Amino acid sequence: MSDSFSGQVRRAVLAVLLTAGCLVVGVDALAQKTQAENSGLSPEEQIVISVYKHASPGVVHITSTALAYDVFSNPVPQKGTGTGFVVDDRGYILTNNHVVEEADSLEVTLPDKSKVSAKLIGRDPSNDLAVIKISVPKEKLFPLKLGSSDTVQVGQMAIAIGNPFGLDRTVTRGVISSMGRTLRSESGRQIRGVIQTDAPINPGNSGGPLLNSRGEVVGINSAIYTPSGGSVGIGFAIPIDTAKRLLPQLIAKGRVSHPWLGVAGLDITPELVNALKLPVRQGIVVMQVSPKGPVDRAGIRGSTRKARVGNMLVNVGGDIIVAVDSRKMISIDDLTAFLDGERKVGDQVKIEILRDGRPLALSVRLGELPEK
Repeated sequence: MSDSFSGQVRRAVLAVLLTAGCLVVGVDALAQKTQAENSGLSPEEQIVISVYKHASPGVVHITSTALAYDVFSNPVPQKGTGTGFVVDDRGYILTNNHVVEEADSLEVTLPDKSKVSAKLIGRDPSNDLAVIKISVPKEKLFPLKLGSSDTVQVGQMAIAIGNPFGLDRTVTRGVISSMGRTLRSESGRQIRGVIQTDAPINPGNSGGPLLNSRGEVVGINSAIYTPSGGSVGIGFAIPIDTAKRLLPQLIAKGRVSHPWLGVAGLDITPELVNALKLPVRQGIVVMQVSPKGPVDRAGIRGSTRKARVGNMLVNVGGDIIVAVDSRKMISIDDLTAFLDGERKVGDQVKIEILRDGRPLALSVRLGELPEK
Protein backbone atom coordinates (compact mmCIF):
# COMPACT_ATOMS: atom_id res chain seq x y z
CA MET A 1 0.00 0.00 0.00
CA SER A 2 1.49 3.36 -0.99
CA ASP A 3 2.13 6.11 1.58
CA SER A 4 -0.34 8.44 -0.14
CA PHE A 5 -3.06 5.79 -0.15
CA SER A 6 -2.48 4.85 3.55
CA GLY A 7 -2.60 8.55 4.41
CA GLN A 8 -5.96 8.84 2.65
CA VAL A 9 -7.24 5.84 4.65
CA ARG A 10 -6.06 7.32 7.93
CA ARG A 11 -7.76 10.63 7.14
CA ALA A 12 -10.97 8.85 6.20
CA VAL A 13 -10.97 6.83 9.44
CA LEU A 14 -10.24 9.99 11.44
CA ALA A 15 -13.14 11.77 9.75
CA VAL A 16 -15.48 8.90 10.62
CA LEU A 17 -14.31 8.92 14.26
CA LEU A 18 -14.71 12.69 14.54
CA THR A 19 -18.16 12.52 13.00
CA ALA A 20 -19.15 9.73 15.40
CA GLY A 21 -17.81 11.76 18.34
CA CYS A 22 -19.74 14.83 17.24
CA LEU A 23 -22.87 12.71 16.92
CA VAL A 24 -22.39 11.29 20.44
CA VAL A 25 -21.79 14.73 21.92
CA GLY A 26 -24.72 16.15 19.99
CA VAL A 27 -27.04 13.40 21.13
CA ASP A 28 -25.90 13.81 24.75
CA ALA A 29 -26.43 17.58 24.67
CA LEU A 30 -29.82 17.11 23.01
CA ALA A 31 -30.80 14.59 25.67
CA GLN A 32 -29.80 17.00 28.45
CA LYS A 33 -31.67 19.85 26.78
CA THR A 34 -34.75 17.70 26.32
CA GLN A 35 -34.61 16.56 29.96
CA ALA A 36 -34.40 20.16 31.17
CA GLU A 37 -37.23 21.24 28.88
CA ASN A 38 -39.39 18.33 30.00
CA SER A 39 -38.78 19.16 33.69
CA GLY A 40 -39.64 22.82 33.13
CA LEU A 41 -36.42 23.92 34.87
CA SER A 42 -33.90 26.43 33.60
CA PRO A 43 -30.20 25.50 33.45
CA GLU A 44 -29.55 27.80 36.42
CA GLU A 45 -32.24 26.08 38.47
CA GLN A 46 -30.75 22.72 37.58
CA ILE A 47 -27.37 23.88 38.91
CA VAL A 48 -28.78 25.11 42.24
CA ILE A 49 -30.76 21.89 42.69
CA SER A 50 -27.71 19.75 41.91
CA VAL A 51 -25.43 21.70 44.27
CA TYR A 52 -27.99 21.54 47.06
CA LYS A 53 -28.53 17.78 46.66
CA HIS A 54 -24.80 17.07 46.80
CA ALA A 55 -23.76 19.63 49.45
CA SER A 56 -26.63 19.84 51.94
CA PRO A 57 -25.89 16.43 53.55
CA GLY A 58 -22.55 17.90 54.67
CA VAL A 59 -24.11 20.95 56.31
CA VAL A 60 -24.97 20.73 60.01
CA HIS A 61 -26.93 22.75 62.55
CA ILE A 62 -24.91 23.86 65.59
CA THR A 63 -26.56 24.73 68.90
CA SER A 64 -24.39 26.37 71.54
CA THR A 65 -25.40 26.62 75.18
CA ALA A 66 -23.90 29.10 77.61
CA LEU A 67 -24.82 29.48 81.25
CA ALA A 68 -25.90 32.90 82.47
CA TYR A 69 -27.20 33.77 85.93
CA ASP A 70 -30.34 35.59 87.01
CA VAL A 71 -30.60 38.13 89.84
CA PHE A 72 -30.87 35.26 92.35
CA SER A 73 -27.67 33.63 91.02
CA ASN A 74 -29.61 30.77 89.48
CA PRO A 75 -28.05 29.35 86.29
CA VAL A 76 -30.06 30.15 83.16
CA PRO A 77 -29.02 28.30 79.98
CA GLN A 78 -28.89 30.58 76.93
CA LYS A 79 -28.86 29.01 73.51
CA GLY A 80 -27.55 30.22 70.18
CA THR A 81 -27.63 28.59 66.78
CA GLY A 82 -25.41 28.60 63.76
CA THR A 83 -24.14 26.48 60.90
CA GLY A 84 -21.11 24.37 60.15
CA PHE A 85 -19.98 21.92 57.51
CA VAL A 86 -18.05 18.65 57.56
CA VAL A 87 -14.51 18.85 56.18
CA ASP A 88 -13.34 15.23 56.53
CA ASP A 89 -14.45 11.75 57.53
CA ARG A 90 -12.89 12.04 60.99
CA GLY A 91 -15.78 14.23 62.08
CA TYR A 92 -14.15 17.67 61.93
CA ILE A 93 -16.55 20.53 61.27
CA LEU A 94 -15.60 24.06 60.22
CA THR A 95 -17.62 27.03 61.45
CA ASN A 96 -17.25 30.61 62.71
CA ASN A 97 -15.59 31.45 65.99
CA HIS A 98 -18.54 33.63 67.02
CA VAL A 99 -20.87 30.62 66.67
CA VAL A 100 -19.06 28.63 69.39
CA GLU A 101 -17.33 31.32 71.43
CA GLU A 102 -18.01 31.13 75.18
CA ALA A 103 -20.22 28.06 74.74
CA ASP A 104 -20.34 25.69 77.71
CA SER A 105 -21.67 22.88 75.50
CA LEU A 106 -22.16 22.25 71.79
CA GLU A 107 -24.69 20.07 70.00
CA VAL A 108 -24.78 19.19 66.31
CA THR A 109 -27.91 18.23 64.42
CA LEU A 110 -27.16 16.05 61.40
CA PRO A 111 -29.26 15.90 58.21
CA ASP A 112 -31.01 12.74 59.47
CA LYS A 113 -32.23 14.81 62.50
CA SER A 114 -30.01 12.90 64.92
CA LYS A 115 -28.32 15.05 67.57
CA VAL A 116 -24.81 14.49 68.88
CA SER A 117 -22.59 16.39 71.29
CA ALA A 118 -19.57 18.16 69.82
CA LYS A 119 -16.16 19.05 71.19
CA LEU A 120 -14.45 22.37 70.53
CA ILE A 121 -11.09 21.58 68.90
CA GLY A 122 -9.70 25.00 68.08
CA ARG A 123 -10.60 28.57 67.28
CA ASP A 124 -9.03 31.66 65.80
CA PRO A 125 -10.85 34.89 66.76
CA SER A 126 -8.58 36.92 64.46
CA ASN A 127 -10.13 35.22 61.41
CA ASP A 128 -13.50 34.25 62.95
CA LEU A 129 -12.81 30.55 62.41
CA ALA A 130 -13.37 27.52 64.62
CA VAL A 131 -13.22 23.74 64.35
CA ILE A 132 -15.42 21.35 66.32
CA LYS A 133 -15.55 17.55 66.22
CA ILE A 134 -18.25 14.91 66.48
CA SER A 135 -17.87 11.15 66.94
CA VAL A 136 -20.23 9.31 64.58
CA PRO A 137 -19.85 6.45 62.07
CA LYS A 138 -18.18 7.52 58.83
CA GLU A 139 -21.27 6.66 56.80
CA LYS A 140 -23.08 9.54 58.53
CA LEU A 141 -20.47 12.06 57.42
CA PHE A 142 -20.52 13.83 54.05
CA PRO A 143 -17.38 16.00 53.75
CA LEU A 144 -17.74 18.93 51.37
CA LYS A 145 -15.17 19.60 48.67
CA LEU A 146 -13.05 22.66 49.45
CA GLY A 147 -12.43 24.80 46.38
CA SER A 148 -10.20 27.86 46.01
CA SER A 149 -11.24 31.41 46.82
CA ASP A 150 -8.28 32.66 44.79
CA THR A 151 -10.04 31.74 41.53
CA VAL A 152 -13.41 33.30 42.43
CA GLN A 153 -14.59 36.03 40.07
CA VAL A 154 -17.04 38.86 40.58
CA GLY A 155 -20.33 37.98 38.89
CA GLN A 156 -20.13 34.21 39.20
CA MET A 157 -22.88 32.27 40.93
CA ALA A 158 -22.83 32.03 44.72
CA ILE A 159 -24.91 29.49 46.65
CA ALA A 160 -25.29 29.61 50.44
CA ILE A 161 -26.58 26.77 52.60
CA GLY A 162 -27.29 27.31 56.28
CA ASN A 163 -29.77 27.48 59.11
CA PRO A 164 -31.17 31.03 59.16
CA PHE A 165 -33.28 31.63 62.28
CA GLY A 166 -32.97 27.90 62.99
CA LEU A 167 -34.55 26.79 59.71
CA ASP A 168 -32.47 23.73 58.80
CA ARG A 169 -30.37 23.62 55.61
CA THR A 170 -31.92 26.52 53.73
CA VAL A 171 -30.46 27.35 50.32
CA THR A 172 -30.18 30.83 48.83
CA ARG A 173 -28.61 31.93 45.57
CA GLY A 174 -26.93 35.07 44.30
CA VAL A 175 -23.68 36.20 42.80
CA ILE A 176 -20.23 37.15 44.00
CA SER A 177 -20.63 40.91 44.42
CA SER A 178 -17.03 41.85 45.17
CA MET A 179 -13.68 40.43 46.23
CA GLY A 180 -10.93 41.63 48.52
CA ARG A 181 -13.11 43.26 51.17
CA THR A 182 -11.86 43.64 54.73
CA LEU A 183 -13.74 42.85 57.94
CA ARG A 184 -12.81 43.81 61.47
CA SER A 185 -12.78 40.68 63.63
CA GLU A 186 -13.86 40.68 67.26
CA SER A 187 -10.18 40.65 68.24
CA GLY A 188 -9.73 43.97 66.47
CA ARG A 189 -7.56 42.62 63.66
CA GLN A 190 -8.58 42.88 60.04
CA ILE A 191 -9.62 39.86 57.98
CA ARG A 192 -8.46 40.46 54.41
CA GLY A 193 -9.57 39.00 51.09
CA VAL A 194 -13.18 38.68 52.28
CA ILE A 195 -15.81 37.70 49.69
CA GLN A 196 -18.93 39.86 49.33
CA THR A 197 -22.12 38.24 48.04
CA ASP A 198 -25.77 39.16 47.55
CA ALA A 199 -26.91 35.59 48.27
CA PRO A 200 -29.32 36.19 51.18
CA ILE A 201 -27.61 35.50 54.52
CA ASN A 202 -29.37 35.90 57.85
CA PRO A 203 -28.65 35.18 61.53
CA GLY A 204 -28.06 31.43 61.80
CA ASN A 205 -26.26 31.23 58.44
CA SER A 206 -22.97 32.01 60.18
CA GLY A 207 -20.41 29.26 59.68
CA GLY A 208 -22.17 27.77 56.66
CA PRO A 209 -20.60 27.21 53.25
CA LEU A 210 -20.65 29.60 50.33
CA LEU A 211 -20.39 27.40 47.23
CA ASN A 212 -19.69 27.87 43.55
CA SER A 213 -21.70 26.28 40.73
CA ARG A 214 -19.55 23.12 40.95
CA GLY A 215 -20.54 22.60 44.58
CA GLU A 216 -17.09 23.55 45.94
CA VAL A 217 -16.81 25.61 49.11
CA VAL A 218 -15.21 28.98 48.36
CA GLY A 219 -16.06 30.79 51.60
CA ILE A 220 -17.48 30.54 55.11
CA ASN A 221 -20.48 32.83 55.60
CA SER A 222 -19.62 35.10 58.50
CA ALA A 223 -21.36 38.48 58.58
CA ILE A 224 -23.88 40.78 56.95
CA TYR A 225 -24.24 44.51 56.63
CA THR A 226 -27.76 45.46 57.64
CA PRO A 227 -29.51 48.51 59.06
CA SER A 228 -32.60 46.40 59.76
CA GLY A 229 -31.23 43.18 61.26
CA GLY A 230 -32.17 41.12 58.21
CA SER A 231 -30.55 40.48 54.85
CA VAL A 232 -30.30 43.46 52.51
CA GLY A 233 -28.09 41.71 49.96
CA ILE A 234 -24.69 42.51 51.49
CA GLY A 235 -23.11 39.42 53.02
CA PHE A 236 -19.50 38.52 53.72
CA ALA A 237 -17.67 35.20 53.71
CA ILE A 238 -14.20 34.30 55.01
CA PRO A 239 -12.18 33.02 52.03
CA ILE A 240 -11.77 29.25 52.07
CA ASP A 241 -8.06 29.58 51.23
CA THR A 242 -7.59 31.28 54.62
CA ALA A 243 -9.42 28.41 56.34
CA LYS A 244 -7.39 25.76 54.48
CA ARG A 245 -4.15 27.47 55.51
CA LEU A 246 -5.12 27.64 59.18
CA LEU A 247 -7.04 24.35 59.52
CA PRO A 248 -3.98 22.17 60.30
CA GLN A 249 -2.96 24.47 63.18
CA LEU A 250 -6.49 24.60 64.57
CA ILE A 251 -6.73 20.80 64.60
CA ALA A 252 -3.19 20.14 65.84
CA LYS A 253 -2.90 22.69 68.66
CA GLY A 254 -6.29 24.34 69.03
CA ARG A 255 -5.18 27.82 68.04
CA VAL A 256 -3.32 29.77 65.37
CA SER A 257 0.08 31.34 65.98
CA HIS A 258 -0.01 34.95 64.80
CA PRO A 259 3.22 37.00 64.63
CA TRP A 260 3.25 39.84 67.17
CA LEU A 261 5.29 42.99 67.66
CA GLY A 262 3.64 44.27 70.81
CA VAL A 263 2.93 47.74 69.52
CA ALA A 264 -0.10 50.01 69.36
CA GLY A 265 0.13 52.65 66.67
CA LEU A 266 -1.63 55.56 65.06
CA ASP A 267 -1.82 55.87 61.27
CA ILE A 268 -0.31 59.10 59.96
CA THR A 269 -2.90 61.29 58.22
CA PRO A 270 -2.59 64.72 56.58
CA GLU A 271 -4.29 66.23 59.66
CA LEU A 272 -1.70 64.60 61.92
CA VAL A 273 1.17 65.79 59.71
CA ASN A 274 -0.06 69.39 59.78
CA ALA A 275 -0.92 69.46 63.48
CA LEU A 276 2.31 67.86 64.71
CA LYS A 277 4.69 69.01 61.96
CA LEU A 278 5.75 65.43 61.31
CA PRO A 279 8.78 64.80 59.06
CA VAL A 280 6.97 62.17 56.94
CA ARG A 281 3.53 61.93 55.34
CA GLN A 282 3.11 58.17 55.71
CA GLY A 283 3.84 55.71 58.48
CA ILE A 284 2.74 54.66 61.96
CA VAL A 285 3.25 56.72 65.11
CA VAL A 286 4.09 54.35 67.96
CA MET A 287 1.72 55.15 70.84
CA GLN A 288 2.35 52.23 73.21
CA VAL A 289 4.67 49.27 73.44
CA SER A 290 3.87 46.14 75.44
CA PRO A 291 6.27 45.83 78.39
CA LYS A 292 8.90 43.17 77.65
CA GLY A 293 7.30 42.61 74.23
CA PRO A 294 9.30 42.23 71.00
CA VAL A 295 9.61 45.94 70.12
CA ASP A 296 10.19 46.91 73.75
CA ARG A 297 13.16 44.52 73.91
CA ALA A 298 14.46 45.96 70.63
CA GLY A 299 14.39 49.49 72.03
CA ILE A 300 11.49 51.02 70.10
CA ARG A 301 9.88 53.83 72.08
CA GLY A 302 6.25 54.74 72.63
CA SER A 303 4.60 58.13 73.13
CA THR A 304 5.89 60.66 75.64
CA ARG A 305 3.04 63.16 75.69
CA LYS A 306 -0.47 63.92 74.55
CA ALA A 307 -1.51 66.48 71.93
CA ARG A 308 -4.81 67.70 70.57
CA VAL A 309 -5.44 67.00 66.88
CA GLY A 310 -8.78 68.47 65.86
CA ASN A 311 -11.23 67.27 68.50
CA MET A 312 -9.08 64.29 69.51
CA LEU A 313 -6.45 63.93 72.21
CA VAL A 314 -3.74 61.57 70.90
CA ASN A 315 -0.54 60.05 72.21
CA VAL A 316 2.46 61.46 70.35
CA GLY A 317 6.22 61.74 70.63
CA GLY A 318 6.97 58.07 69.99
CA ASP A 319 9.05 56.56 67.20
CA ILE A 320 7.56 56.49 63.70
CA ILE A 321 7.58 53.14 61.88
CA VAL A 322 8.11 53.73 58.15
CA ALA A 323 9.08 50.27 56.85
CA VAL A 324 9.49 46.61 57.83
CA ASP A 325 11.99 44.51 55.86
CA SER A 326 12.09 47.35 53.29
CA ARG A 327 8.26 47.18 52.85
CA LYS A 328 6.74 50.63 53.37
CA MET A 329 4.07 50.72 56.08
CA ILE A 330 1.16 53.11 55.63
CA SER A 331 -1.15 51.85 58.37
CA ILE A 332 -1.28 49.50 61.35
CA ASP A 333 -3.51 47.23 59.25
CA ASP A 334 -0.79 47.07 56.57
CA LEU A 335 1.66 46.04 59.26
CA THR A 336 -0.62 43.31 60.61
CA ALA A 337 -1.40 41.99 57.11
CA PHE A 338 2.29 41.86 56.18
CA LEU A 339 3.28 39.95 59.31
CA ASP A 340 0.33 37.51 59.12
CA GLY A 341 0.76 36.85 55.41
CA GLU A 342 4.52 36.82 54.96
CA ARG A 343 6.23 36.26 58.30
CA LYS A 344 5.91 33.79 61.15
CA VAL A 345 6.54 33.66 64.88
CA GLY A 346 10.26 33.67 65.60
CA ASP A 347 11.29 35.46 62.40
CA GLN A 348 13.77 38.31 62.64
CA VAL A 349 12.60 41.52 60.93
CA LYS A 350 14.25 44.87 60.33
CA ILE A 351 12.10 47.80 61.37
CA GLU A 352 12.97 51.20 59.97
CA ILE A 353 11.92 54.08 62.19
CA LEU A 354 12.30 57.82 62.56
CA ARG A 355 13.29 59.04 66.02
CA ASP A 356 13.32 62.78 66.50
CA GLY A 357 13.53 63.09 62.71
CA ARG A 358 16.56 60.81 62.38
CA PRO A 359 16.39 57.43 60.57
CA LEU A 360 17.20 54.32 62.55
CA ALA A 361 16.97 50.57 61.78
CA LEU A 362 16.37 48.02 64.55
CA SER A 363 16.22 44.23 64.46
CA VAL A 364 13.16 42.66 66.11
CA ARG A 365 12.35 38.98 66.68
CA LEU A 366 8.61 38.40 66.24
CA GLY A 367 6.73 37.04 69.22
CA GLU A 368 3.38 35.23 69.32
CA LEU A 369 0.13 37.14 69.69
CA PRO A 370 -1.09 36.45 73.24
CA GLU A 371 -4.44 34.79 73.74
CA LYS A 372 -7.17 37.03 75.12
